[in-house]
Amino acid sequence: MLCLAHLSPPASAGPVALAPLVVFTRLIRNLTFQVLVAVSCGVMLGVVAPDFARSLKPIGDTFINLVKMVITPIIFLTIVHGIASMADLSRLGRVGGKALLYFEVVSTIALAIGLVVVNVTKPGVGLDIALLAKGDVSKYTTAGEQQSMLEFFLHIVPSNVVAAFASGDLLPVVFFSVLFGVALTAVGDAGRDLADLLVRLQAVFFRIVAIVMKVAPIGAFGAMAYTVGAFGLRTLLPLGRLMLDVYLTMALFIFVVLGLICRAYGFRLWPFLRYIREEILLVLGTSSSEPALPRMLEKLERYGCAKPVVGLVIPTGYSFNLDGTSIYLSMAAIFIAQVYGIELPLGEQLTLLGILMLTSKGAAGVTGSGFIVLASTLAATRTVPVEGVALLLGVDRFMSEARAVTNLIGNGVATLVVSRSEGAFDDGMRATAEAASG
Repeated sequence: MLCLAHLSPPASAGPVALAPLVVFTRLIRNLTFQVLVAVSCGVMLGVVAPDFARSLKPIGDTFINLVKMVITPIIFLTIVHGIASMADLSRLGRVGGKALLYFEVVSTIALAIGLVVVNVTKPGVGLDIALLAKGDVSKYTTAGEQQSMLEFFLHIVPSNVVAAFASGDLLPVVFFSVLFGVALTAVGDAGRDLADLLVRLQAVFFRIVAIVMKVAPIGAFGAMAYTVGAFGLRTLLPLGRLMLDVYLTMALFIFVVLGLICRAYGFRLWPFLRYIREEILLVLGTSSSEPALPRMLEKLERYGCAKPVVGLVIPTGYSFNLDGTSIYLSMAAIFIAQVYGIELPLGEQLTLLGILMLTSKGAAGVTGSGFIVLASTLAATRTVPVEGVALLLGVDRFMSEARAVTNLIGNGVATLVVSRSEGAFDDGMRATAEAASG
């Protein structure tokens, strides 16, 4: 790649002769293309040499750790600077209130869509439990029992802010960042020098992210190779119908629900997806939305969203606005009931939806949160066997990619909506960003 970048064309070479070389050079330098190739190579390696592919897990883990290393400082700096730049602190409460209302409404719609689709398609009906791979889910069920709603709300306030930053626990970091930003604004001119310093520090951390993104294709390759090598494409066959239904439902949610929301607020979904395509592919390759968080903060600002809105909505959305996870949870719960031949009347399904509305927030940010929420919800309803969660372990890694991508897009759209409703969106910046990404 470096050699191509420094090639000197012959003096006789004209524009037409150079065109293919220029296009090829730009293509191999494009992060979207690099990640796409890396993911494809990872899938092929996982199929051809699964034992070797499994050994590449540290590569994917190391890349995700590189990103996690800077997530909490960036969130802190972004929120604090955004609040400090607000002339009216009452606007902070208004933005937060709009964001939380949007999160709850859209997450409920996602849960409802999942319930409707799984009842129509019935992916679990007729499946033989004996043919399905099972795994140990005791650690998830135990964690689900430990994480109550009261403990969740108490957990928002950190007893040790340094520990919250060190563990990468987003909600306590967001809470402390808001408090710090409000206090910094309240001291007036005395805090101006510190605010300027934080802006400079933020630029440094974004530069670190740019450096880390250079190895994103390598991280995506390692993560995808491990996934396919460890779980194998054969594990998809018995549960293929459920996977297909989940992917189609999430596509329906993105292009219909989020598309209509975008249109209602004067946006077009497809140009926005094209603008964040690198982040989508990064999430697809790593099966996690966290690696894309720092870049989403930066790119949404360049897209036209006001910095205070971006800094508050995106970090909070990573805990409260999990549209993809909501769809998966509702479909997985009914799927397990169908596999065990349990008929759930409408009243019990609505009760299940209500419990999921709460538990999906209660386990936010916890490792393995999908299984924790599902296990705790089934335990609360006492109508579907909790051990049925084990049936999904083999394919959860593959479906986590769809969940993470949907969560990412959902939080991006939420930021656009709140920015527009606040009159804090620059359409000129959006036009420029879309033209550059086209």
